[in-house]
Amino acid sequence: MNQNKWITLGFILMVAVQLVVPASMIYNAEAIIAKGTEYKFITTPIDPTDPFRGKYITLSYRENRFQIINPEVWAVNEIVFVTLTTDENGYAKISSVSKEMPTEHLDFVKAKVSNVTNIENEDNYMTITYPFDRYYMEESKASDAERLYLESLRDTNLITYGLVNIKAGEAVLKDVMIDGKSIKEIVLNNRDTLNK
Repeated sequence: MNQNKWITLGFILMVAVQLVVPASMIYNAEAIIAKGTEYKFITTPIDPTDPFRGKYITLSYRENRFQIINPEVWAVNEIVFVTLTTDENGYAKISSVSKEMPTEHLDFVKAKVSNVTNIENEDNYMTITYPFDRYYMEESKASDAERLYLESLRDTNLITYGLVNIKAGEAVLKDVMIDGKSIKEIVLNNRDTLNK
């Protein structure tokens, strides 16, 4: 009987951990959305061979390069802290990039260096990969959203951007906007037209 108690207790503990871990992840994401600063990251066209896998759209952002003075001190796959501001149109703009977490009360996001140029007598840049480059959607709406997103990138009159909330280095991609409207809303409102 004693062994059965331990097995039951172990099972209950395992179930509790499996519930607590996802619940804490959801709680953290919701806290970032509720209390974080909202930024608009303009998207750019991506490699068309595989922009969509399953239930998400792969996003690439215009504001992903930063000019650097000493390229030899930066390494590919290195974790960096990207301090953000906004441009005159209200879109996200990189203010600075550091290896150390900012101590001042600045909006920043933890990201990765994906490329560093090191060409003598030229301007050198680092390319940054943000942790919010995938926008997940309900499976039934995903292919329509993919089609809309790719069409919007081809139309130079439309501005497409990711709506991202940032708090203490963490980020949540809240929505993808096409000309100021949520991609989810556009898919719902144009369901009949998209399926033709």
